[in-house]
Amino acid sequence: MRLVHRDSLAGTIDAVDEAFFLGRRLSKSAREQAAKWIAGRQGKPGSYADMFAPTETDFKRGARLFSGETIRTRAGTAHILGEEACRALILLDVSLAGVRQALGRASAGMMSRLRKARELASGIYCCGRCSVALWRHLAAGGLETVGPERLLTAGMKTLKSHRQGGGRWRRFPFYYTLLALSEIELPSALREMRYAAPTCERFLRRPSRDDPIDRRRRLLAERVLAKC
Repeated sequence: MRLVHRDSLAGTIDAVDEAFFLGRRLSKSAREQAAKWIAGRQGKPGSYADMFAPTETDFKRGARLFSGETIRTRAGTAHILGEEACRALILLDVSLAGVRQALGRASAGMMSRLRKARELASGIYCCGRCSVALWRHLAAGGLETVGPERLLTAGMKTLKSHRQGGGRWRRFPFYYTLLALSEIELPSALREMRYAAPTCERFLRRPSRDDPIDRRRRLLAERVLAKC
């Protein structure tokens, strides 16, 4: 399985995410190759908070989240892919000094932004998509010095306040949010999954499509229902 897409940070992260989502075994060399390529994007022009820069291809076409939703703005593309790149490096767990140093610099840059964010007490950063990207990064074990559990707990409280009925939330993209919830080990995250469970059940009753995003969403819905 090819992990590195040299023209796209989004494509590389998507390949790494899929490997872990599906439980595929990655060789040491594959993990190191992917980690070194991602680390090489740290602090480059276009990066957000000194994290990992999208490529020009990413900026031109926008990015697609693992769960299928799209990011159209340049700032959103840079921020969300930066958070997702940090998460990917944590999951790849490569001990090479250059990779660790790049992740450390990226983490320091994002932590500096978080300390200045006015809305952070509510567990929110910028918009719904950006907040979910942050939650995924925190849930993977990143940004330890800003108190991940505190921020995630606050974020779950805010997410609950945005329930709009029918198992969905205002501001927060449904499947991307569901993906983050499935990774957060908090009782409040489980309660939000239970809230979304009827929507997952309705989705699974629909005819399936021969489409990778549809397959991911179905597997995600099944996993959420199994947790509930």
